[in-house]
Amino acid sequence: MTMKPSGEPFGEPFGDIASNRLSQEQLACEFSDVAPLLDATAAAAASSRCHYCYDAPCINACPTKIDIPSFIRKIGNGNLKGAALDILSANPLGGMCARVCPTEILCEGACVRNHQDDKPVAIGALQRHATDWAMSRGEPLFKRAAETGRHVAVVGAGPAGLACAHTLALGGHRVTIFDALPKPGGLNEYGIAAYKVVEDFAQREVEWLYSVGGIEVKNGVMLGRDVTLDTLRKQHDAVFLAIGLAGVRALEVEGEMLHGVYNAVDFIEQVRQADDLASVPVGRRVVVIGGGNTAIDAAVQSRKLGAQTVTMAYRRGVETMGATWAEREFAQHNGVSIITHAKPVRLLNAGDQVTGVEFENPHGDRFVIEADMVLKAIGQTLVSDAMESAMLTLDGSRIAVDASGRTTLPDVWAGGDCAAHGGMDLTVQAVQDGKLAAQAIHASFAATAIKAA
Repeated sequence: MTMKPSGEPFGEPFGDIASNRLSQEQLACEFSDVAPLLDATAAAAASSRCHYCYDAPCINACPTKIDIPSFIRKIGNGNLKGAALDILSANPLGGMCARVCPTEILCEGACVRNHQDDKPVAIGALQRHATDWAMSRGEPLFKRAAETGRHVAVVGAGPAGLACAHTLALGGHRVTIFDALPKPGGLNEYGIAAYKVVEDFAQREVEWLYSVGGIEVKNGVMLGRDVTLDTLRKQHDAVFLAIGLAGVRALEVEGEMLHGVYNAVDFIEQVRQADDLASVPVGRRVVVIGGGNTAIDAAVQSRKLGAQTVTMAYRRGVETMGATWAEREFAQHNGVSIITHAKPVRLLNAGDQVTGVEFENPHGDRFVIEADMVLKAIGQTLVSDAMESAMLTLDGSRIAVDASGRTTLPDVWAGGDCAAHGGMDLTVQAVQDGKLAAQAIHASFAATAIKAA
């Protein structure tokens, strides 16, 4: 990392953004599974550390309320199918969550083992052990109920939408998922670092979810462009909105439109969708602006693609960062420098090419970090053009919902990042939103049937 006082000329040429910085062998190593699967012996040893607590704090720390002691006990007894049933009945995307959940602040962070030997039970790894076993078998774990004649539209094939669709389908309802992107999965497919989700797992999990039956998928269909909410309401018995946050916040500083300045989410998508990682261009000196998981994923992948220096700069202190301590440590172990209390003031340039970012610290002092590639990761926003203003929160930032995900429209629910659910913007929280909304929709159908009778 090179810092120079503001105004001092740079000593090296810029604009060095290139592909093929590393060999195929190096890239294969860099992007191998960051947390490989436990074998049977390791899983047995890990499960033996669980105390099977009564009123287990790990359950309360899990947004989907998986019965963690139960599934771990079953792993210890060699009953992987039973363990997978425990997990997937509470969290139908339990395989993905085992890979991407910040377990260090959820289940593992609440583990009583932390107070005994400073090392929690490896809950995430054990969850993956059971769910991967079940998915590799290809056997159905759940049986769909008889057809009810009800038809629900789910808008968005991300974690919330998929969880809602799967839960509704199990209840015997017919579901059509509408998604704007070419492939389903949402952030699981397009927005999570490639080293966390290897071997096309996001699509394999989607196929498993669809295998329950009763789910139709229409990709390339965008709400507001190809279909309206009013039309969906007329053609279906209920609608669940899981549209995520498709907008990206701007830095609103001078030089934001320079060549070499990109949205981190677009960079992550490019890496995830690349047939050949060597083809993805990356700067020699990269600056990532932001302090959340998106910033971490963009910064680490920049290094793994061959960037010489990567600096992650955050305007506040570490205590307010969205990225957990484990994510920060992982980034630093992978060669990412993290600077806090650094407010971006302007982007410097040579012609139309970015050459660095000027920052200001809390004392008013300014400094420059050289860069030929800048990735913006300061948050995403709701694109609400297709919705009535009465559906939104007062500030218009999210869709207003009650505890079950119901919106101000009686037959419309919402969940995931697009909804003001009061929880964290995590995959596991989105899954819970989708599951709770599906249960509420199912209950509303039952109530309507009783009234009709």
